[in-house]
Amino acid sequence: MPPSHPMIEVRHLRKEYPTADETVVALEDVNLAIPRGQICCIYGESGSGKSTLLNQLAGMEKPTRGGVRIGGVVVSALDENELAAFRQRHLGFVFQSYNLLPNLNAVENVAMPLMFRGVPKDRREAAARGILKRVGLGKRLTHYPTQMSGGQQQRVGIARAFVARPEVVFADEPTGNL
Repeated sequence: MPPSHPMIEVRHLRKEYPTADETVVALEDVNLAIPRGQICCIYGESGSGKSTLLNQLAGMEKPTRGGVRIGGVVVSALDENELAAFRQRHLGFVFQSYNLLPNLNAVENVAMPLMFRGVPKDRREAAARGILKRVGLGKRLTHYPTQMSGGQQQRVGIARAFVARPEVVFADEPTGNL
């Protein structure tokens, strides 16, 4: 993709949530362009649509109207299988609630995205150990989520988001527990 094109482009995005009594409009005519390599922060009051926008950008929800393009791909038009494959190849996620699997230790949690890419176990675990050391968890490699503090769990989540070297990382309140 030529460098002049935005990495993320949003055009006339609208998201509605119908309820029994009314239709709540969470996003109304959102337009934005984020260049490759740019760090972008979304902030606002509680209930202002930040998480909804993040979910739209990441393809977690379909828009009511408008579209989202990442790296030239219209993610809002992909079906679920195409979206899963796209996320696997191009996106990383840091979740507010960590989303660590409780029965996996830190190395196994971080290595998981590489497993889905077909990376052999020894290589994915070596990559996971390396990135965990970089986030200061070299002494917690075999610890399970319940054996770590909230901040340590969040660092495991951050390491997991970056281990596959994604083109885009989406983070929902990534420093809340650090």
